[in-house]
Amino acid sequence: MDINISLEKSELFSGLSSQHREEIKQSGKEVALEKGKTLFREGEPGQSFFLLLEGSIKLFRMSDEGREIIVKILTGGEIFGEVVLFVNDNYPVSSIALEPSSIFSIPITAFHKLMEEESFRNEFISVIMKKQRYLSNRIHYLSAYDVEDRFFKFLYENYGRQQVYSINLSKKDLASAIGTIPETFSRLISRLKKRGIIRWEKKELVLDKKFWDVYEQE
Repeated sequence: MDINISLEKSELFSGLSSQHREEIKQSGKEVALEKGKTLFREGEPGQSFFLLLEGSIKLFRMSDEGREIIVKILTGGEIFGEVVLFVNDNYPVSSIALEPSSIFSIPITAFHKLMEEESFRNEFISVIMKKQRYLSNRIHYLSAYDVEDRFFKFLYENYGRQQVYSINLSKKDLASAIGTIPETFSRLISRLKKRGIIRWEKKELVLDKKFWDVYEQE
């Protein structure tokens, strides 16, 4: 994906002027990640934050018992690692590419230099306030919709209105992406199969032909 378009659409930079987005573009660089590549590990000093251009990234941390806890599955256009700008000098999670991915890396030092410009700083603070409203909406989303609705909303928002989907994410990662646990997600999939709504073989998910027409009427 074109970096200019990604910056323009990103929730952190979309409110900035084209001039300031160009300054951000000049301060960073594009990096290609192979599937399975670790970008940073939990506890490492934060040197950069990132914009995901293409592919998917898993953010996770380890419990005291050594169990992996998925924090979020990122798809194209999302900012991550930005916590080191505001809260913590170290990354609170680890990140790994779930498929061949492309990211835009922005050094913390370069961004701090941009923040010394008054016009840039004022625009950026305005964007941060908008992001707070997004987080409030996210909380509402998790409380207002049940897991079945969140599953179909995820399909629509990330893959579009289709009958046949090619799903590269594991079911464990999908569960995390819609804000539930793998056990609950597995029960959901079993119910949907029994009702004849979906068929899921390996990476191919097939919806009933009339599903979207019926779903949008409800």
